[in-house]
Amino acid sequence: MNHQLRNVALVAHVDHGKTTLVDALLRATGTFAAHQAVVDRVMDSNDQERERGITILAKAASITWNGVKINLVDTPGHADFGGEVERALTMVDGVILLVDAAEGPLPQTRYVLQKALARDLPAIVVINKVDRQDARPDEVLDEVYQLFIDLEAADHHIEFDVISAVAREGRAMKGLGMPAEDADLAPLLDAIISRIPAPPGDPTAPLQALVTNLDASDYLGRLAIGRIYQGQLRKGEMVALLEEEFAEGQPPLKRRLSSLMSFAGVGRADEEVLSAGDLFVVAGFPEVEIGDTIAAIDTPVALTRLSVDEPVLAMTFGVNTSPFAGREGKYLTSRHILDRLRREVLGNVSIKLRETDTADVMEVAGRGELQLAVLIESMRREGYELQVSRPEVITKEVNGKKFEPLERGVCDVPDEHVGTVTQALAPRKGRVTDLRSGDPGRTIVTFECPSRGLIGFRSLLLSATRGTAMLHQHHAGWTPWAGELPHRSGGAMIADREGMVTAYALDNLQLRGELFVQPGDKVYEGMVVGESARGDEMVVNAVRAKEKTNIRTHSHDDGVKLAAARIHTLESAIEWIADDELVEVTPANIRVRKRHLGLEDRRKAFKQANA
Repeated sequence: MNHQLRNVALVAHVDHGKTTLVDALLRATGTFAAHQAVVDRVMDSNDQERERGITILAKAASITWNGVKINLVDTPGHADFGGEVERALTMVDGVILLVDAAEGPLPQTRYVLQKALARDLPAIVVINKVDRQDARPDEVLDEVYQLFIDLEAADHHIEFDVISAVAREGRAMKGLGMPAEDADLAPLLDAIISRIPAPPGDPTAPLQALVTNLDASDYLGRLAIGRIYQGQLRKGEMVALLEEEFAEGQPPLKRRLSSLMSFAGVGRADEEVLSAGDLFVVAGFPEVEIGDTIAAIDTPVALTRLSVDEPVLAMTFGVNTSPFAGREGKYLTSRHILDRLRREVLGNVSIKLRETDTADVMEVAGRGELQLAVLIESMRREGYELQVSRPEVITKEVNGKKFEPLERGVCDVPDEHVGTVTQALAPRKGRVTDLRSGDPGRTIVTFECPSRGLIGFRSLLLSATRGTAMLHQHHAGWTPWAGELPHRSGGAMIADREGMVTAYALDNLQLRGELFVQPGDKVYEGMVVGESARGDEMVVNAVRAKEKTNIRTHSHDDGVKLAAARIHTLESAIEWIADDELVEVTPANIRVRKRHLGLEDRRKAFKQANA
């Protein structure tokens, strides 16, 4: 055992303070120099992570405390990125379970704890944000014990250490209470060293190391990140790479380790040799994939490959075929899009890619709307143009019956909006399983609903409660197919020609429904410019200009007053569209369009579909 090393993951529900605690631990152990300017949430290095305020990718950093090196792995809190959590847990020997002192354990707390217990990892429970006015640490700790019992944890897991903390201020104490003003994080660091076991593994045995993550460097090419289970990795040495096909009798690839690094602070440090228990970053394997084993050349033995939960939602990604294609993006062809998606699949184990009958269209399956929206947004920022379809759930057959994914959700809403939640769930075939009072004036609604029914539910809830609701959901198994579910109430307003939108045209159209475009926007035939108040589709002229006449009266020339247009975000557009519509995504714009742009083409497609 390497007694001078600990590997630990921070797991918690979204927004309970994991990334903030990593910041505090890095500061407390002097990892940052006194003069160094440090941004908040230093581990959330990706643009979208900083904008959305969530962690998307699991990342590692290291600190040293009393001569012991501690590798910290920060994990995402959203269920959509559960694949990242599962990968992170293969690298560590214990977890720090963070729970908000007011909110208590939430659905994702259960999910990550379940995964940790399945790997028999010991936990330290940190009750964070004890300085909140509505903090209730005693009740929250009881709920945590109840959660461990519900998950049938063994006795040695239930005897966990409890730390109370204010992560934002870097204060902690052992047990329940409010840390003193001059307290630091020493109680938590001491608990990590005493409670989390040193990594097992014999450094003199033949090499076995598992690749759990990938990265890329402009200078070194593809980087493999993972953990050494036994033996030693030496820079410049020849090793065997055991790919998935190795189990089928294919000989291993032999490669030289051109670069060997470990985690040091928030960066990486070059190493000559790393031993069992260490986390590594190596270069020299252009073919490496997640789940591969790096082994000794003379005795290659593969470790068990990573397995993650299956995707539940699928959508198609295709080449942009609108009349405005190619005006705003850099990467336009199916080859560009397919290469980019293949790169994503290499580094993201919970996304699956499947080619369709059409060469220009690929099917991408993932854990949830948020995960797929993050991927599309990343591609958009990189200069890709594409069009995507409405997400569909992935079904399976059990004993000849069709089953679909089921989601369990927890919604924290002001008391006056409880009826809104229950009314919105009823037509979506959702059922409320628990109602309890939360903070003063708020209620926590727990429900189960088919995944299909929750597409678009988040945005509906936020608009109905004026942004005051909080929704958390995660996969809860499978349920028999629930039949047809209602979608949006209004039909699409479809532009009948290309041109620039005029205020005069919109003035007439706004009486018929809600508009998605503003004066000056460019539109084309088949583009959706609004949602009509009635259920049927309308073909409209959104570019009509006011005819010039000789008549001039005061009433004729009144200024046009337009209501604010609903500008779609990527997520809201994906949720809003119907099966015969697509979202056109370019670096500059998000537009909603019909699959068939021409009116005659749409009529033909409708006849064929209903023949």
